[in-house]
Formats: sequence, structure tokens, C-alpha cells
Amino acid sequence: MAVVGILGMTHDEEMQWRYNFPLSLVEELITEFNPDEICGEVHPDSWEFYQRKGEPYGILGETQEEYPSFIFPLCEERGIEFVPVNWFEVDVFEEEPFDKFDHETRQRLENELKQWNDKQLSIWNNGNIPLNSFDYDTITKDMYNWLHTINPDIQNIVWNSRHYIMAARVKHTVANYPDKRILCIHGADHNYWYYQSLKKEENIEF
Repeated sequence: MAVVGILGMTHDEEMQWRYNFPLSLVEELITEFNPDEICGEVHPDSWEFYQRKGEPYGILGETQEEYPSFIFPLCEERGIEFVPVNWFEVDVFEEEPFDKFDHETRQRLENELKQWNDKQLSIWNNGNIPLNSFDYDTITKDMYNWLHTINPDIQNIVWNSRHYIMAARVKHTVANYPDKRILCIHGADHNYWYYQSLKKEENIEF
């Protein structure tokens, strides 16, 4: 049975320091978990581009800084296999959820989204690891459910479909490495989806 860990973080360096979640803590957590594989929020094409051309920031410059500056080198140093699991399609990821609304409505929705974000961050320290708690996950899930009511067409693509594919790639990794330790690293907002998708699998232990 594979052992799977879920580690959500913030991509923003300023927020990493503000919420006591520097990359040094991420390294400590990786060391403690001692993974054989890391499933990361990197597109497979971007990972291939990095391996082939040495381009660290992806096919669109979308790969978050912590991967080339920290996670990729750590994997190489420690012999951890990196598995890219992100998904996007450029032509359908251009529209933002509030773009179709008039200016006044967009402002109102953006203010409401900010309130959701503030509510998330108000409990940043509820768990043992910053931004990683079931309380944070509950608010995050409610926020994305709200976004779905605002613009389901966009959210079904950029959030729901994306996560079905990302979770499927993690499940494939588990199937390929059934007795290994697999750590999923991504933005903290993805935690709830990973957990609700993977906890149903009989061949996974958390």
C-alpha cells in the first residue's frame, strides 16, 4: 500500500514569511516524510521542457518559483523522482471567472472574493502546519463552490476538470509505485480536493 502525504503551501514569497511557512520549513517537512516520489503542481510539458532545454519556468512561464529554485534541485540531490501532475489548456484558461460581468458587478464580486480570502487566512495557523488544516480546507471548498455558482462554465474547466486530471495523475503514480511514499506538493487551496479524491482509494494510506 502506498503512503501518500498532502502538503499545501503558498507560492508567494512574501506570504511564506508572513505566515511562517518559509521553504526551510517545507524542506524539514519533506525530510520528515522522506518521499520516494513528489507529485508537483507542474505541467508535464513544462517538466519535459525543463529536462530537455533546462527552461525552469515552464512552457508559459507558469511554473511557480519554488520548483526550479528548491524542489527540482532537492529531488535531484536526494534521488526523489519528480512527477508532474498539473493540467491546463492555454486557449480555455484565459478567461477569468468575473470577466463576463459589467464593471460594477466585477468590483462587487472581487470584494466578496477578497472576503473569502481573508476568511481563509484568518485561520492560517489552525493546524500543525501553516495553511494546512481541515478548517482551512472547509472554507476553501466553500469559496470555490461559491465561485462555481457565479460562473460554472469557467469553474468546471479551470478548477473541477483540472482537479479530476491532477488527482488521476496522482492515482496513476500510486498504481505505478504501490509500496512507495508519495508526497503531493501544491498550493494550499488544492488540499481539500486531493484529500476528498484520494481518501476513497483502498490502496492509499495517509
